[in-house]
Amino acid sequence: MEYSPVTVFVCISCRGTSDDFERPGRDLFEALTAESSGATVTPVECLSVCKRPCTVALAAAGKWTYVVGDLNHRDHAGDTIEMALRYGKAAGGIVPWRERPMSFRKGIISRVPPLGFSPDPR
Repeated sequence: MEYSPVTVFVCISCRGTSDDFERPGRDLFEALTAESSGATVTPVECLSVCKRPCTVALAAAGKWTYVVGDLNHRDHAGDTIEMALRYGKAAGGIVPWRERPMSFRKGIISRVPPLGFSPDPR
């Protein structure tokens, strides 16, 4: 399978749980951009998942988009890069559950179909 370019959208506006000034998404964004991941990392002001900061969305043309929360920059930057690379290689963006990092198994908020999606008419 050929690799598709992946964008990792990182919510940078959610507040952390311990301090009003903490921005865990901004910390994750900075950690991801510091590493060479092969994915485009893009900050966004809000992904509307404020109760589960910090949140990312993995997106690519023709692939399902994953929205994942409850991440942090210390423990999950590597998981996010690993998942982005697997996602880029996966047909339709569907990464088998067992092949996902644990944080992406537990943190899934939603999976959104690609534009132009047509269900299999069984």
